[in-house]
Amino acid sequence: MGRGRLAVATVAVVSFVVNGGDRRQVRMRVSVIIPTHNEAGAIERVLADLPRDLTTEVIVVDSNSNDGTPEIAARMGARVIREPRRGYGRACLTGLAAADSPDVVVFVDGDYSDRPSELPILLAPIIEGRADITLGSRLHSQNSAEALPWHQAFGNRLAASLIRLLYGLDITDLGPFRAGRADVLRALALEETTYGWAVEMILKGALAGLRVVEVPVSYYARIGKSKISGTVKGTVGAAWFILSLIVRYYFRRRRAVTPRPT
Repeated sequence: MGRGRLAVATVAVVSFVVNGGDRRQVRMRVSVIIPTHNEAGAIERVLADLPRDLTTEVIVVDSNSNDGTPEIAARMGARVIREPRRGYGRACLTGLAAADSPDVVVFVDGDYSDRPSELPILLAPIIEGRADITLGSRLHSQNSAEALPWHQAFGNRLAASLIRLLYGLDITDLGPFRAGRADVLRALALEETTYGWAVEMILKGALAGLRVVEVPVSYYARIGKSKISGTVKGTVGAAWFILSLIVRYYFRRRRAVTPRPT
């Protein structure tokens, strides 16, 4: 990886400010996982924006790109893993399984809609011991109104509202820019291989009593065409799947805790 332009440290040294203004440093291994499928127009910007002093390794999990995405990523110094099986969740799970002994795992899309330079915002609650999982909320950003189509914003708000109602978890968005302690993510035994993977992490985290903390992040129009949210039909299909998953996990929990009659 050292041959590429994306030089990374063996162990990231993360600086943060604790109460009273005292600056501390924490040494931890941070693995960044980027699922891609034909992101040649964006992947170089994504990799270039990653703070080099905060990342131990960068893994690009590519699903059958035919536009040179893997070659660009490798040239930039990322570790490229080919995953021929389609599915966003599949790519994330493949990257998580391949990560080299991380303390924290970060997930970010390869379309440059999120800004990898905001990684410190995402890591801070975990480093400070306030969170097990952090979610980047796009709905606090002034750019989101233009970057998120109305149907996608509505679907995310609806799903987040349902999670607040059923699980008591105070979130506003299901954004893809997120981080989690590696031991926690592996203990959750995530298994969804499609776009339901992102909400599965939240639901299982809430059911396990984990500290899931939301932080505001910037959001911009993606480079290239969306594979899911580019059309109303695709968004409606994804929303229906996600909403049904939220309800299914809720009733699964109720069945698990409800005493059976003798």
